[in-house]
Amino acid sequence: MFFVYFVAPPKLICFDCDSTLSAIEGIDEMARRRGPECFRAIEQMTRDAMDGKIALDDIFAKRLELIRPTRAEAAGVGQLYIRDVEPTAAATIAALKAAGWTPVIVSGGYTQAIEPLAAFLGIERIEAVPLKFDAHGDYAGYEAGAPASRRGGKPEIVRALRAELRPARIVAVGDGASDLEVRDEVDLFVGFGRYAERAAVKTGAHRFIRSLGELPALLT
Repeated sequence: MFFVYFVAPPKLICFDCDSTLSAIEGIDEMARRRGPECFRAIEQMTRDAMDGKIALDDIFAKRLELIRPTRAEAAGVGQLYIRDVEPTAAATIAALKAAGWTPVIVSGGYTQAIEPLAAFLGIERIEAVPLKFDAHGDYAGYEAGAPASRRGGKPEIVRALRAELRPARIVAVGDGASDLEVRDEVDLFVGFGRYAERAAVKTGAHRFIRSLGELPALLT
């Protein structure tokens, strides 16, 4: 006798990290360690990119060269992500997983900094930008081929996830212009406004929320 087991295709929910799963912008916290002048410059670049005023490609390498974060500093930002985690994130992700959703972090942030938060939230997959360090833990560049480091990278990631996993449904959640780019690649794009309410994201999103705790009701 032969038994045929049917494995249902996954349902994916892709979360941005900075200003979505956590209140902070990781690159800004790295810049803060370099003094107020560096912090102000990086904060403005980050804000302009998230508002869609400048392309991510134009500032990605520049910000990192100004800061040159060490391995230890990236790990420190990881702890800040946890300290400032969105207050409903852990319960929401647990509820979504129980309902058959697979969470993925899709971020233009840095893999090593995001890993502690992902572990804290029980998220196994991260699509972000790996940093490179030398034997002493000093900055040695980043993985320039990582899609999330450039404009149009997040839609590319979503398309790759769809091709790889053949999900029944893909939902994306985020606060910035790079997140909004995925709107036409997913079944539902949810704009997020707890920490930064951006007019273009609010207008362009299929739905808009200010707490991750609102998500499960949207997905039933």
